Amino acid sequence: MNPSAQHTTNAAHDSPTPAQEQDAVDAIVPIIPIVLPLVGGVLMFLLAFIAIYMA
Repeated sequence: MNPSAQHTTNAAHDSPTPAQEQDAVDAIVPIIPIVLPLVGGVLMFLLAFIAIYMA
């Protein structure tokens, strides 16, 4: 047998397999129902404050 044919590297097997990477969008989606109303409330407060200040 050819010795070079039996030669394999263990580089891919030395490191443990990483856990399944979580997509950035999938990480953010569960908190949207909480964050969206809060940001909307802050935005409305700021717009009302600007309108009162300018009047």
